[in-house]
Amino acid sequence: MAELTALESLIEMGFPRGRAEKALALTGNQGIEAAMDWLMEHEDDPDVDEPLETPLGHVLGREPTPSEQVGPEGPGTAAGESRPVLTEEERQEQTKRMLELVAQKQREREEREEREALEREKQRRRQGQELSAARQRLQEDEMRRAAEERRREKAEELAARQRVREKIQRDKAERAKKYGGSVGSQPSPPVTEPGPVPSSPSQEPPTKREYDQCRIQVRLPDGTSLTQTFRAREQLAAVRLYVELHRGEEPGGGQDPVQLLSGFPRRAFSEADMERPLQELGLVPSAVLIVAKKCPS
Repeated sequence: MAELTALESLIEMGFPRGRAEKALALTGNQGIEAAMDWLMEHEDDPDVDEPLETPLGHVLGREPTPSEQVGPEGPGTAAGESRPVLTEEERQEQTKRMLELVAQKQREREEREEREALEREKQRRRQGQELSAARQRLQEDEMRRAAEERRREKAEELAARQRVREKIQRDKAERAKKYGGSVGSQPSPPVTEPGPVPSSPSQEPPTKREYDQCRIQVRLPDGTSLTQTFRAREQLAAVRLYVELHRGEEPGGGQDPVQLLSGFPRRAFSEADMERPLQELGLVPSAVLIVAKKCPS
């Protein structure tokens, strides 16, 4: 049975003549399958229908080979070479084979695109799981810091009560020594649970307190605020990370970088400040920060 030329076969399958000739030329006339692979790979190229500027056979002064010579019947047919004429039945059979080949190539392409889409979805899920794990770790840190803060406050309250009791006992002993008699011989008023200790001339001046916790309130651009307790030696970058994880999604789905400002005195914290501890930046024991969108550099 006589065969269609590669160019005629491509045209029979519905490809434009110019595009089919370009595919055959760029694949070195290696057959219809190679040309179809090129057509399917470059079907979305903006210049796919532009003709070749230089014939393939004359690149670098090379004479075209017999397989590259183009005769009146199309690529691969030398001028003057006769070719058997296909009957209608043979033409339909060959066209059918070519269409089956096109369908196979299309299925392979769809399977490849499906695999790529599945891989992208897996990557998206992995990123979501990593973000969820980061949020979980942050919540656990917050709960641990809150528990430590409660224990510290309770210990300070017990210590303050003990200091009040000791001061009462010292005062009683001093009065007994001054007026004579023993402490036990004088009736003592009922001891009630003391409130705040009043200041007295004999009381020692308070010493400067060292804080190991810092309470930060962050005001967001939409008017809401976030409040969180951090360790005094934590870096300012921890506050920025907390804000980025809790400020919520912005319109459009994007998350712009943020810049932290102090309200009074007015100050914009730089990237170098992010590595400094909160205690060194003067944010202990409490501070109010303002979030502003960071201008792109």
